[in-house]
Amino acid sequence: MSESLEPVLPERPAWQRVLWLIAGGLSLAIGIIGIFLPLLPTTPLVLLAAFCFSRGSARCEQWILNHPRFGPMVQSWRANRAVPLRAKQLATVMMTLGSAWAAWLLPGRIGWVPAVCCALVAAWLWSLPTREAAGASDR
Repeated sequence: MSESLEPVLPERPAWQRVLWLIAGGLSLAIGIIGIFLPLLPTTPLVLLAAFCFSRGSARCEQWILNHPRFGPMVQSWRANRAVPLRAKQLATVMMTLGSAWAAWLLPGRIGWVPAVCCALVAAWLWSLPTREAAGASDR
């Protein structure tokens, strides 16, 4: 008699799966908006979406894992707990530009709030391991 080595996750009640799906969908939507709005970091939000989908729907999890843009990022994170260097650089530049823009537009004393939030996200992002670029070890 052979036993499966994969852990068996308990079946979640439908209401929990729905909440995980909503959280994953919102996270992914905000991450996609972050592609165009510099204050929202796309990579961490896509990773959060994948985490939520893994608890809410195997179908949605497979979709994000097989997505041509998001899939490699999520797979790399799961395999190495590493974020691509390009993603870190782009997120930092975009958050810096967005923070400067917000500081210019926001009135008075609250203009620094987005910069502090983005600085915290950037510090967390840069504290994560960095994935080597494909082919970098060949040079």
